[in-house]
Amino acid sequence: MTGSETRGEAKPPMAKRAALSKRVLAINGLAAVALVALIFGVLNAIRVTHGEVKASALLYMSPDCECCENYAAYLRNHGYAVTTLPTPNLSLIRHERGVLSKFAGCHTTVVNGFVVEGHVPVTALDKLLAERPKIRGISLPGMPDGSPGMTGSRSEPFTIYEISDGQADEPEKIYAIE
Repeated sequence: MTGSETRGEAKPPMAKRAALSKRVLAINGLAAVALVALIFGVLNAIRVTHGEVKASALLYMSPDCECCENYAAYLRNHGYAVTTLPTPNLSLIRHERGVLSKFAGCHTTVVNGFVVEGHVPVTALDKLLAERPKIRGISLPGMPDGSPGMTGSRSEPFTIYEISDGQADEPEKIYAIE
């Protein structure tokens, strides 16, 4: 007799042990997934307090893009309530919002009905929302070094362009230079 049998405890059969191990692994796996989801949700939901919010922004981004997350954090730090929405098809989002390929940036943000393409500095965004011009939005094309959310150093002033209806045949219009 073993020690456990003398105490009245019977060993569970191997099948029960295997099922128990699988359950423990499944519960641990679900707990890990829930923890990751909670952390992502908390980090994504970090907002400024309600009294400080300038505007709500929806940022469409490539999944797992670090500079897009950095830009969202930059906007949050400047008073915007930002929700990020990872999407595998930014070209479709840009097309739906009337953003021509020459104005394409890293991500597309919608703020109070305006499209804000790329790593636009908050001063230009604040100006856009204060003036409310009759344009679709503004763009800082590409991913310029040193722009908000990007690494590196700024090598020249940023040129922010207007995004307007029917501008495929029109020359680019500068909205701001920073």
